[in-house]
Amino acid sequence: MTPALNKPLPEFEANATGGVKFTPQAFLGKTVVLYFYPKDSTPGCTTEAMQFRDHHKDFTNAGAVVFGVSRDNMASHDKFKQNLELPFELIADTEEKLCHMFGVVKNKIMYGKKVKGIERSTFLIDSEGLLRTEWRGIKVAGHVEDVLKAVQELKNPA
Repeated sequence: MTPALNKPLPEFEANATGGVKFTPQAFLGKTVVLYFYPKDSTPGCTTEAMQFRDHHKDFTNAGAVVFGVSRDNMASHDKFKQNLELPFELIADTEEKLCHMFGVVKNKIMYGKKVKGIERSTFLIDSEGLLRTEWRGIKVAGHVEDVLKAVQELKNPA
C-alpha cells in the first residue's frame, strides 16, 4: 500500500550505509527526504546524487536529512558513496520492500525488452512523520532545487 499524503508512514526498518538503521520513528523531529533512484554509478543517478551532495548543507540548515534508496546492495552503495563523497546515507533496498511500499517499481522498455525498474521519485516526510509531498517520474535537472524549496517552505511556512 502506497503511503498517502498527509498521513503517517507505515512502520518499516531499512539498512543504510554507515551502519544506520532507518525507521520513520527514528527520525521524528526531522524532515526526511527519501529519493529513489534506479542504479548506483549510472549517469543520471550519479548526477542526481551529486546535486543532493552539493546542496546537502542547505538541506541540513533547513533541518532535513537526505536518504538515497535503490535496489543496489550495501557494497555497491559504499563504493558509490565513497566515489562521489556523498555526505548522506544510502538505503540498500535489495528486497524491494521500500520500492513496493512507495510504489516506485515500474515496467520499463529497455532495448526493446520489458524490464522491471525504479521510477525516479522523491518523497518529503515532515518532522511529525507525515508524507507531505511526492515527486514521481522526475527529470534530474532542477529537481533537487524543487525539493530544497519544499523543505524550506515546511520549515518556514508563509
